[in-house]
Amino acid sequence: MALAIALSGQACVWSAPLATTPSDDPPLYAIGWAETGIASWYGEPFHGRNTAAGGTYDMDGISAAHQTIPFGTPIRVDNLDNGRSIELAVTDRGPFVRGRILDVSRAAARELGMIGPGTARVRITVIGPPNAVSALGDCVVVQVASFRERRSAEAKRDEVARAGFEASIEPYEDVYRVVAGPFAEEPAADRALETLGGFMRPC
Repeated sequence: MALAIALSGQACVWSAPLATTPSDDPPLYAIGWAETGIASWYGEPFHGRNTAAGGTYDMDGISAAHQTIPFGTPIRVDNLDNGRSIELAVTDRGPFVRGRILDVSRAAARELGMIGPGTARVRITVIGPPNAVSALGDCVVVQVASFRERRSAEAKRDEVARAGFEASIEPYEDVYRVVAGPFAEEPAADRALETLGGFMRPC
């Protein structure tokens, strides 16, 4: 379960929350659905514990917790305070502090430039459907993370390769996406997703 405050000496700034402004009926979460508000990040003591989706929380991985967005849904998070952004998947539930709409992992918070402040004004945008190979076609990749800096993407690509998966970097707009695959069979894609986190998408 994700907390909305940073722990173990992590800084946290208590700010007046933004009004939540969904652009569509929230239960639908169609591609393009958006929400604005305050995000925070979480690390210890939740590192290594089970997420609400059934995986293992890795604070050094790229993931997020939202109260209602379906697990595996890919989202883009834009930090409205500094213009930085990241793509990740919802893998946990939270935050449970009034006025917060999203918790991100420590690694994601670092990419978003919110480690020090502890919180940030963000916009969440749904960029794809919840992941299942059968819903995405005959060929999928697992998008593990996306980074603004190529050296961060290269380090993550090498980590994926060491885990035994084919890995590559895909430049996209202003970010570098790290992907594992391609996969043509669901068991292989599911194994990569379980091992690496992230989300599935078409090749």
